Amino acid sequence: MLSNAETPAEYMDMLDDDWRRDKLQHIRAIIKKQAPQLAERIHYKMLGYGIDDAFAFHLNAQRAYVSLYVGNASKVDPTGELLEGLNVGKGCIRFSKSTKIDDTRIDEFIALAFAIWREGKDIDC
Repeated sequence: MLSNAETPAEYMDMLDDDWRRDKLQHIRAIIKKQAPQLAERIHYKMLGYGIDDAFAFHLNAQRAYVSLYVGNASKVDPTGELLEGLNVGKGCIRFSKSTKIDDTRIDEFIALAFAIWREGKDIDC
């Protein structure tokens, strides 16, 4: 969903009250826990997490999944170990209705991606 929201609170208010809201809130909480220095803002019509004009993550609810945009996931997790069992594209990780977030290692992935990003290393697509 590309939103016309101007704030994260407006974005959340615009979401349908279904499984996508739950997944998005769960991942959002993980980002806030693993990367508390990042400010949450609207960027590219979705939730963006960054410092000043540099963004480490984006989060968005789609029709069939919730997307976590991370740049190039294989630069963060070259072996795929942390993302095993998840639907991973080059630049995003998709969480479907059946994905059990607590059974994944996405929290470790987010912490590692943030550490690499904060060091100024390239994780872009």
